[in-house]
Amino acid sequence: MSNATSTRLLELLGHLQSQPVWSGAELAERLGVTGRTLRNDVDRLRAIGYPVDATRGPGGGYRLGREGRLPPLLLSDDEAVAVAVSLTSLDAVPGLADAGQTALSKLQRTLPDHLRRRVDAVASSTDVGPADTGSNVEQPRVDPEVLSRLAAAIGAREGVRFSYDGDDGVVTADPHRLVSWQGRWYLVARRRPGGELAVFRTDWMALRSSGASRFRPEPLEDGDYASFVVREVASTGWKVHARVLVDAPADEVLARINPAVGVVEPIDDHHSMLVTGADSYEVVAVWIGMLGLDFHVSEPPALVEHLRALAERYVSATP
Repeated sequence: MSNATSTRLLELLGHLQSQPVWSGAELAERLGVTGRTLRNDVDRLRAIGYPVDATRGPGGGYRLGREGRLPPLLLSDDEAVAVAVSLTSLDAVPGLADAGQTALSKLQRTLPDHLRRRVDAVASSTDVGPADTGSNVEQPRVDPEVLSRLAAAIGAREGVRFSYDGDDGVVTADPHRLVSWQGRWYLVARRRPGGELAVFRTDWMALRSSGASRFRPEPLEDGDYASFVVREVASTGWKVHARVLVDAPADEVLARINPAVGVVEPIDDHHSMLVTGADSYEVVAVWIGMLGLDFHVSEPPALVEHLRALAERYVSATP
């Protein structure tokens, strides 16, 4: 096989990976060859183990089959660097750091020399800082097995069964969407038998080996699962929660906070309620302090006590 033919076969593989189906005319034009040469090239790929399927009629064409040996990963320079940067960033994600490093090693071994040098340069010269502001709470571990099982259940429309947050009881729910937010992963699902929509932290879930029966999806009406998670987590998804009365209208409070902080409920023209939470009262205190507005906290008692101690610490730090 000549160098020109080998190069063309790699180019053909690259095209076949870039979209599900190609017509023969499109591929021949991209490669600058005749239809006969294209068919010969497809036969060459099949002969060395690459599963290229061909279908006739409207909408038909060539595609890579799902069975058999996978073709090599063909990446442009920028794509290879982007993948390397993404894998390197997993060092800051508990539970995925080791998998990211092994995947990066595999990527480096499969790339041509000039791309491997670029990827090695990025990997060897990059350090990753914490994903967000550090606190006294350890970041939860991301379990790839749990995420993959939940994603499979969503795709297959199969219910899941799990215990939650250390409870001995079993929850049965119909999974609809996974949402990643603030270094944590959440499942949006409808509880059985009532069908109410709920949010579950995946690191608090212990999946049972047997799932539940299939279900008919009932999607969120506006489709904005991320916003739904933010609203729900503010009141139910943290280890600790607080309702903070702020001496400012809701619009002003909203303009001063990141949506990750919580939900703002209007009270009147001069007051609003911030519904917030975190995995520790120290983090809640930081978020409240960053408002730059007068506020009032009467519960929970542990947060009130922490704010008093913090106030004394700040006062004692000044002349």
